[in-house]
Amino acid sequence: MDIRIIKAPSAGTMNIIRSRSGARWGEDFSPAAVGLVQGKLIDMVVASDIAEKTAGVRVTDVRGSCPQNMVLLAIAGDTAEVVECLGRIEREGGEANGYR
Repeated sequence: MDIRIIKAPSAGTMNIIRSRSGARWGEDFSPAAVGLVQGKLIDMVVASDIAEKTAGVRVTDVRGSCPQNMVLLAIAGDTAEVVECLGRIEREGGEANGYR
C-alpha cells in the first residue's frame, strides 16, 4: 500500500477528488486533511473499514485508470483523525491483517 497525507488541501485538489469520485463530497466540504491510500481492492476495503471505525472521517474511492486494478481511497476529516486512521491502516491493514 502507498499512503500519503495532504494537510489543508487546496480547492483545486478537492475538485480533482470530487470529480474522480462521482462528486460524493459536496462543494461545501473542505476538510482539514485528506489521506490517500492506494493498493489492491481487497486491501482498500479493509482500509476503508479501519478508517471509518477509527474516527469520524469520510471515505470515498477515487476512480483512476490503472490496469493493475489498483484502488485509491481518499480519507477526509480533521488532521489528527486522518493521521490516526492512516497510522492504524499502516499497522493493521493489508497483509499486516494476518490473512492470506
